[in-house]
Amino acid sequence: MNLSHAYGPAMAHKEAVAFLQKALDIGYNFLDTATIYGMGKNEKLIGEALKSRRSEFLLASKCVMGFKDGQRILDGRPETIVQACEASLQRLDTDIIDLYYMHRPDPKVPLEDSIGALARLVEQGKIRMIGLSEMSADALRKACAVHPIAAMQSEYSLMTRNPEIAVIDACHELGVTFIPFSPVGRGYLANEPLDPTSYHESDLRRTFPRFSDPHFSANLPLLEKARSYADEIGCTVAQLALAWTLAQDTKAVPIPGTTSLAHLEDNYNAAFIDIPVDMLAQINEEFSPEAISGPRYSPAAQSTVTTERFGFELEDER
Repeated sequence: MNLSHAYGPAMAHKEAVAFLQKALDIGYNFLDTATIYGMGKNEKLIGEALKSRRSEFLLASKCVMGFKDGQRILDGRPETIVQACEASLQRLDTDIIDLYYMHRPDPKVPLEDSIGALARLVEQGKIRMIGLSEMSADALRKACAVHPIAAMQSEYSLMTRNPEIAVIDACHELGVTFIPFSPVGRGYLANEPLDPTSYHESDLRRTFPRFSDPHFSANLPLLEKARSYADEIGCTVAQLALAWTLAQDTKAVPIPGTTSLAHLEDNYNAAFIDIPVDMLAQINEEFSPEAISGPRYSPAAQSTVTTERFGFELEDER
């Protein structure tokens, strides 16, 4: 996503192509895109950059959250899912998408109908596996009753631990791979501190409460704690965050996004970092959900997902 939109201007096309090729050279073998990323431009980028290396990675994309006439739409109708898949296949310049997610639930369409359409795409050989994104454990069980679900993607990091309420356990129960997105806290958990006054006008974090004051400043002591732990075991803050995510669920496949070559290598090497057991316990206690200031989403963004929330979050809304 970062290469095409969301955290500032898109990376120059030539640089982005080289960046994706470098990712495969380093050893990355799972790339996650979506129809909505750059309004289709990210899928086109991957198709152009990596067509000759298609066998080297597992390719994931997403439907339901799409675009029409340059505007974002949410449409989980079966016929729309089929059309979206065909368009993604063309943009990606491939015959099959390995993992195809429902990017968001569509409250106007029964989940079973949307999953049924995806199941037919599996039968037709257009996609290999079905995934869900930002949905509840109950939704996962409902979807699995229609067709096996391969993966559930949700935001998960030291700053956002909602999947621990029910989703991670449901994934283990149902044999579903958990895919944590934004595992470095949308850039908050990094050695270079963010500056809320310098976000680009297109940066999504301008709309997220945690990334502006008073919440941003209130969470800075936690960032300093993370930095001290990282220094103690000789890694970056982002590597600590990724290693923590892997320690919480050893079968999880976190998908850190970056536009930095240095961070690309750092993130990959986080897989080889072990956090001592006593330190892990301290981190879990200090980064408890109640310790984080501010909600992760704006009310508008929160209304599009069905992931479980902690009781104190619901109380804060009241």
